[in-house]
Amino acid sequence: MHCADARACHAQKPVVLRGFRLSREEIRTSDAPAPGGAYSQAIVANGFLYTAGTGPHDPTTGEVVGDTVTEQTQQVLRNLRALLAARGLDFSDVIKVTTHLAHLSRDYEAYNAVYEQMFPQPYPVRTTVGSTLDRKLVEIDMVAVLRHV
Repeated sequence: MHCADARACHAQKPVVLRGFRLSREEIRTSDAPAPGGAYSQAIVANGFLYTAGTGPHDPTTGEVVGDTVTEQTQQVLRNLRALLAARGLDFSDVIKVTTHLAHLSRDYEAYNAVYEQMFPQPYPVRTTVGSTLDRKLVEIDMVAVLRHV
């Protein structure tokens, strides 16, 4: 519906679809780090795969891999690639990326250089922010579109 008056549109009640059920599927793989709390590695819901924020941890030991943002970004992207592969996807299926950097102004260029090498064009939309991170320099989460729903 098109509204001439935006205020009137916001005041309208949302449409509720009766009988609509959100389909959800948990994605688990030993090729990516196990969750460190009450969350899933990734969830597939209604045609999209959503990953949790993923850090530069070794999937076997749980230890942080690398001392530089370059090394850590490479490990984070290996971990995320494993989550995508668990559902038959790759970086070309990713449509949205959110990145947290512990030192945004210092590390952005090095992070972006690794990112550019890993993702095909057109690049996904992306938000990159500075965050307080525990014992790591980078954390990334993604949204990918499924090839076959």
